[in-house]
Amino acid sequence: MHVHPVCNYAGLERRPRTPGCRHRAFAARPPTRAVGEFGRTYNVRLFASVMEELRMEEVRTIPARRGAAAFVQRGQMVKVINTHGEQVVDTWAFVQHDLREFMSMEHTRATLVKFMPAVGDCLYTTRRRPILRIVEDTSPGIHDTLMAACDSHRYGLLGCTEYHDNCTDNLWPAMRGLGLTPPETPSPLNLFMNIPWRSGGELSFDPPVTRPGDAITFEAQLDAVVAFSACPQDILPINGTAGQPTEAHFQVFDPDSRQGEDAK
Repeated sequence: MHVHPVCNYAGLERRPRTPGCRHRAFAARPPTRAVGEFGRTYNVRLFASVMEELRMEEVRTIPARRGAAAFVQRGQMVKVINTHGEQVVDTWAFVQHDLREFMSMEHTRATLVKFMPAVGDCLYTTRRRPILRIVEDTSPGIHDTLMAACDSHRYGLLGCTEYHDNCTDNLWPAMRGLGLTPPETPSPLNLFMNIPWRSGGELSFDPPVTRPGDAITFEAQLDAVVAFSACPQDILPINGTAGQPTEAHFQVFDPDSRQGEDAK
Protein backbone atom coordinates (compact mmCIF):
# COMPACT_ATOMS: atom_id res chain seq x y z
CA MET A 1 0.00 0.00 0.00
CA HIS A 2 1.35 3.41 -0.95
CA VAL A 3 1.69 5.75 2.00
CA HIS A 4 1.86 9.46 1.26
CA PRO A 5 5.11 10.85 2.68
CA VAL A 6 3.32 13.64 4.53
CA CYS A 7 1.26 11.13 6.47
CA ASN A 8 3.76 8.59 7.73
CA TYR A 9 7.45 9.09 8.50
CA ALA A 10 9.31 6.63 10.67
CA GLY A 11 10.16 8.18 14.02
CA LEU A 12 7.94 11.23 13.51
CA GLU A 13 4.54 12.21 14.78
CA ARG A 14 2.10 14.35 12.84
CA ARG A 15 0.93 17.54 14.48
CA PRO A 16 -1.53 20.11 13.17
CA ARG A 17 -0.10 21.95 10.22
CA THR A 18 -0.22 25.68 9.86
CA PRO A 19 0.06 27.41 6.49
CA GLY A 20 3.54 28.11 5.27
CA CYS A 21 6.85 26.83 6.57
CA ARG A 22 7.54 28.99 9.54
CA HIS A 23 6.08 26.22 11.67
CA ARG A 24 7.25 22.64 11.37
CA ALA A 25 4.68 20.13 10.18
CA PHE A 26 6.22 17.28 12.16
CA ALA A 27 7.46 16.88 15.69
CA ALA A 28 10.27 14.52 16.45
CA ARG A 29 9.50 11.93 19.09
CA PRO A 30 11.61 12.35 22.21
CA PRO A 31 15.08 11.06 21.34
CA THR A 32 16.40 8.03 23.13
CA ARG A 33 19.44 10.09 24.12
CA ALA A 34 19.79 13.75 24.94
CA VAL A 35 20.96 16.03 22.18
CA GLY A 36 23.84 16.99 24.47
CA GLU A 37 26.89 19.15 23.91
CA PHE A 38 27.44 17.83 20.39
CA GLY A 39 23.98 18.87 19.15
CA ARG A 40 22.56 22.35 19.04
CA THR A 41 23.99 23.01 22.50
CA TYR A 42 27.51 22.18 21.34
CA ASN A 43 30.28 23.21 23.67
CA VAL A 44 31.47 26.70 22.72
CA ARG A 45 35.05 26.00 23.64
CA LEU A 46 35.02 22.83 21.54
CA PHE A 47 33.73 24.81 18.56
CA ALA A 48 36.45 27.41 19.03
CA SER A 49 39.13 24.73 19.14
CA VAL A 50 37.76 23.13 15.98
CA MET A 51 37.91 26.44 14.11
CA GLU A 52 41.43 27.15 15.40
CA GLU A 53 42.57 23.75 14.19
CA LEU A 54 41.08 24.46 10.76
CA ARG A 55 43.14 27.67 10.42
CA MET A 56 40.41 30.13 9.58
CA GLU A 57 42.36 31.94 6.85
CA GLU A 58 42.13 28.81 4.68
CA VAL A 59 38.52 27.92 5.39
CA ARG A 60 35.61 28.85 3.13
CA THR A 61 32.09 29.02 4.50
CA ILE A 62 29.02 27.20 3.24
CA PRO A 63 26.40 29.46 4.85
CA ALA A 64 23.50 27.85 6.67
CA ARG A 65 20.68 27.11 4.22
CA ARG A 66 22.82 28.36 1.29
CA GLY A 67 25.40 27.14 -1.22
CA ALA A 68 29.01 27.68 -2.23
CA ALA A 69 31.27 26.55 -5.08
CA ALA A 70 34.93 26.56 -6.08
CA PHE A 71 37.29 25.50 -8.83
CA VAL A 72 39.60 22.60 -8.06
CA GLN A 73 42.45 21.31 -10.19
CA ARG A 74 43.37 17.67 -10.70
CA GLY A 75 45.47 16.49 -7.75
CA GLN A 76 44.20 19.15 -5.35
CA MET A 77 42.42 18.22 -2.15
CA VAL A 78 38.92 19.24 -1.09
CA LYS A 79 38.08 18.94 2.61
CA VAL A 80 34.48 19.33 3.80
CA ILE A 81 34.06 20.02 7.51
CA ASN A 82 30.93 19.36 9.55
CA THR A 83 31.77 22.31 11.76
CA HIS A 84 28.90 22.08 14.24
CA GLY A 85 28.47 18.32 13.90
CA GLU A 86 24.93 17.84 12.60
CA GLN A 87 24.82 19.46 9.16
CA VAL A 88 24.17 17.55 5.94
CA VAL A 89 26.14 18.94 2.99
CA ASP A 90 24.83 18.21 -0.50
CA THR A 91 27.89 17.92 -2.76
CA TRP A 92 28.28 18.12 -6.53
CA ALA A 93 31.25 17.99 -8.88
CA PHE A 94 31.30 19.04 -12.55
CA VAL A 95 34.07 18.65 -15.12
CA GLN A 96 35.50 22.13 -15.72
CA HIS A 97 35.73 22.05 -19.50
CA ASP A 98 32.31 20.42 -19.99
CA LEU A 99 29.73 20.89 -17.25
CA ARG A 100 27.50 18.33 -18.95
CA GLU A 101 29.76 15.68 -17.44
CA PHE A 102 29.31 15.57 -13.69
CA MET A 103 29.56 13.32 -10.65
CA SER A 104 26.72 10.81 -10.76
CA MET A 105 25.47 8.75 -7.85
CA GLU A 106 23.82 6.27 -10.22
CA HIS A 107 27.07 5.62 -12.08
CA THR A 108 29.04 5.52 -8.84
CA ARG A 109 26.80 2.90 -7.24
CA ALA A 110 26.98 0.75 -10.37
CA THR A 111 30.78 0.97 -10.42
CA LEU A 112 31.38 0.44 -6.69
CA VAL A 113 28.50 -2.05 -6.37
CA LYS A 114 27.56 -0.57 -2.99
CA PHE A 115 25.43 2.22 -1.58
CA MET A 116 28.04 4.07 0.47
CA PRO A 117 31.54 5.05 -0.72
CA ALA A 118 34.44 4.80 1.71
CA VAL A 119 38.09 5.84 1.95
CA GLY A 120 39.91 4.72 -1.18
CA ASP A 121 36.78 4.77 -3.35
CA CYS A 122 36.27 7.08 -6.31
CA LEU A 123 33.11 8.93 -7.28
CA TYR A 124 32.32 8.59 -10.98
CA THR A 125 30.89 10.86 -13.65
CA THR A 126 28.11 10.36 -16.16
CA ARG A 127 30.84 9.19 -18.54
CA ARG A 128 32.08 6.70 -15.93
CA ARG A 129 35.33 8.52 -15.23
CA PRO A 130 36.59 9.05 -11.66
CA ILE A 131 36.24 12.70 -10.65
CA LEU A 132 36.83 12.62 -6.88
CA ARG A 133 38.54 10.06 -4.65
CA ILE A 134 37.99 9.81 -0.90
CA VAL A 135 41.38 9.96 0.79
CA GLU A 136 40.37 10.58 4.41
CA ASP A 137 37.19 10.50 6.49
CA THR A 138 37.29 11.36 10.19
CA SER A 139 33.50 11.00 10.51
CA PRO A 140 31.80 7.65 11.17
CA GLY A 141 31.61 7.30 7.39
CA ILE A 142 27.84 7.58 7.05
CA HIS A 143 26.97 9.35 3.78
CA ASP A 144 24.02 9.02 1.40
CA THR A 145 23.95 8.38 -2.35
CA LEU A 146 20.22 7.65 -2.70
CA MET A 147 18.30 10.85 -2.01
CA ALA A 148 17.78 13.60 -4.57
CA ALA A 149 18.49 17.20 -3.62
CA CYS A 150 15.55 18.76 -1.83
CA ASP A 151 13.46 21.20 -3.87
CA SER A 152 10.28 23.24 -3.65
CA HIS A 153 8.17 20.27 -4.70
CA ARG A 154 9.64 18.18 -1.89
CA TYR A 155 8.70 20.77 0.71
CA GLY A 156 5.24 20.99 -0.80
CA LEU A 157 4.82 17.28 -0.06
CA LEU A 158 5.98 18.00 3.49
CA GLY A 159 3.23 20.56 3.95
CA CYS A 160 4.84 23.86 3.01
CA THR A 161 2.60 26.39 1.32
CA GLU A 162 5.24 29.13 1.10
CA TYR A 163 8.71 29.12 -0.40
CA HIS A 164 11.25 27.04 1.53
CA ASP A 165 15.01 27.27 0.99
CA ASN A 166 16.24 24.14 -0.79
CA CYS A 167 19.41 22.55 -2.11
CA THR A 168 18.28 22.53 -5.75
CA ASP A 169 17.91 26.30 -5.74
CA ASN A 170 21.15 26.72 -3.76
CA LEU A 171 23.25 25.07 -6.48
CA TRP A 172 22.47 27.65 -9.15
CA PRO A 173 23.58 30.89 -7.42
CA ALA A 174 26.66 29.08 -6.08
CA MET A 175 27.67 28.20 -9.64
CA ARG A 176 26.71 31.65 -10.95
CA GLY A 177 29.17 33.08 -8.44
CA LEU A 178 31.88 31.45 -10.58
CA GLY A 179 30.30 32.68 -13.82
CA LEU A 180 28.88 29.22 -14.58
CA THR A 181 25.43 27.72 -15.17
CA PRO A 182 24.90 24.04 -14.34
CA PRO A 183 23.16 21.96 -17.01
CA GLU A 184 20.82 20.51 -14.37
CA THR A 185 20.73 19.66 -10.67
CA PRO A 186 22.26 16.18 -10.43
CA SER A 187 21.51 13.89 -7.52
CA PRO A 188 24.17 14.90 -4.98
CA LEU A 189 26.49 13.04 -2.69
CA ASN A 190 24.80 13.83 0.63
CA LEU A 191 27.69 14.09 3.04
CA PHE A 192 27.00 13.18 6.68
CA MET A 193 23.38 12.26 5.86
CA ASN A 194 22.09 9.24 7.78
CA ILE A 195 19.61 7.21 5.69
CA PRO A 196 19.56 3.68 7.10
CA TRP A 197 18.21 0.91 4.92
CA ARG A 198 16.74 -2.31 6.26
CA SER A 199 16.44 -5.88 5.05
CA GLY A 200 12.82 -5.32 4.04
CA GLY A 201 13.82 -2.43 1.77
CA GLU A 202 12.60 0.38 4.03
CA LEU A 203 14.50 3.64 4.36
CA SER A 204 14.33 6.24 7.11
CA PHE A 205 15.50 9.82 7.66
CA ASP A 206 17.57 9.69 10.85
CA PRO A 207 19.63 12.26 12.74
CA PRO A 208 23.33 12.43 11.83
CA VAL A 209 25.92 10.49 13.81
CA THR A 210 28.71 13.03 13.25
CA ARG A 211 30.37 15.32 15.80
CA PRO A 212 31.80 18.85 15.51
CA GLY A 213 34.89 18.96 13.32
CA ASP A 214 34.28 15.65 11.55
CA ALA A 215 35.51 15.97 7.98
CA ILE A 216 35.92 14.13 4.71
CA THR A 217 38.72 14.84 2.22
CA PHE A 218 38.69 14.18 -1.52
CA GLU A 219 41.42 14.24 -4.13
CA ALA A 220 40.32 15.66 -7.48
CA GLN A 221 40.88 13.18 -10.30
CA LEU A 222 39.92 15.73 -12.97
CA ASP A 223 39.89 19.52 -13.20
CA ALA A 224 36.51 20.14 -11.63
CA VAL A 225 34.04 22.57 -10.14
CA VAL A 226 32.81 21.50 -6.71
CA ALA A 227 29.59 22.88 -5.27
CA PHE A 228 27.94 22.48 -1.89
CA SER A 229 24.67 23.24 -0.13
CA ALA A 230 24.25 23.32 3.64
CA CYS A 231 20.92 21.55 3.45
CA PRO A 232 18.01 23.71 4.70
CA GLN A 233 15.91 20.70 5.78
CA ASP A 234 14.25 21.65 9.09
CA ILE A 235 11.17 19.41 8.98
CA LEU A 236 12.80 15.98 9.00
CA PRO A 237 15.58 15.33 11.57
CA ILE A 238 18.45 14.83 9.10
CA ASN A 239 20.14 17.98 10.44
CA GLY A 240 19.49 16.95 14.04
CA THR A 241 16.31 16.68 16.08
CA ALA A 242 16.37 20.41 16.83
CA GLY A 243 15.78 21.16 13.14
CA GLN A 244 18.31 24.00 13.00
CA PRO A 245 20.50 23.95 9.85
CA THR A 246 23.94 25.44 10.43
CA GLU A 247 26.91 26.58 8.40
CA ALA A 248 29.61 24.16 7.29
CA HIS A 249 33.09 24.81 5.88
CA PHE A 250 35.41 23.54 3.18
CA GLN A 251 39.01 23.90 2.07
CA VAL A 252 40.77 23.49 -1.28
CA PHE A 253 44.50 22.95 -1.00
CA ASP A 254 47.54 21.42 -2.65
CA PRO A 255 48.66 18.22 -0.93
CA ASP A 256 52.33 19.28 -0.90
CA SER A 257 51.59 22.62 0.76
CA ARG A 258 49.43 20.97 3.45
CA GLN A 259 52.09 18.37 4.15
CA GLY A 260 54.60 21.18 4.56
CA GLU A 261 52.35 23.02 6.99
CA ASP A 262 51.64 19.89 9.02
CA ALA A 263 55.36 19.28 9.36
CA LYS A 264 55.90 22.68 10.99
